[in-house]
Amino acid sequence: MASVKVYNIEGKEVGTLELNDAVFGVEVNEHLMHLAVVSQLANKRQGTQSAKTRAEVSGGGRKPWRQKGTGHARQGSTRSPQWTGGGVVFAPKPRDYSVKMNKKEKAAAIKSALSAKVAEEKLIVVDGLTFDEIKTKKMAAVLENLKVNKALVVLDKKDENVILSARNLPEVRTTMSGSVNVYDVLKYDSLVITKEAVAQIEEVYA
Repeated sequence: MASVKVYNIEGKEVGTLELNDAVFGVEVNEHLMHLAVVSQLANKRQGTQSAKTRAEVSGGGRKPWRQKGTGHARQGSTRSPQWTGGGVVFAPKPRDYSVKMNKKEKAAAIKSALSAKVAEEKLIVVDGLTFDEIKTKKMAAVLENLKVNKALVVLDKKDENVILSARNLPEVRTTMSGSVNVYDVLKYDSLVITKEAVAQIEEVYA
């Protein structure tokens, strides 16, 4: 089992924590992590864009002028794509962009992402993270104490003071242990996670 140091919010070491190798020590599968990121970003797309083709715009039933003798180029309809108000060539239509992954693949991808952070020594465990007030400066100070900048902060329970304190920090995101996803884990340089959140993640994925 991998062992990591546990810090307090002052950045001082207060102990160690044994991580479950079934979650934090698996072989990293880059293909599954890539698939998970592609799936997550694709599933966010609404796919509601739509434009009209020449068959759908109104008007254009009559040939605008005779074929020959006018000096103009030949034209068959005012709704052709080259006309103002004409249809769009290969117009985009509503479609479903979703990419499906099965449960085992999703779980394996999350384990790979977490294991990669442990291997890179970018997983920082804190014994607890609670504030008695909403203060962005306080959150910034905690991250400075832990020597991290761009970080995903994983909490074991919803704490409005912590969430709102981190909201104005552009390179910090907070999430719950049950909402950890591959894209966020890979996007942020460091993973700051509470001891309780580690236990909750191990309970789900071990």
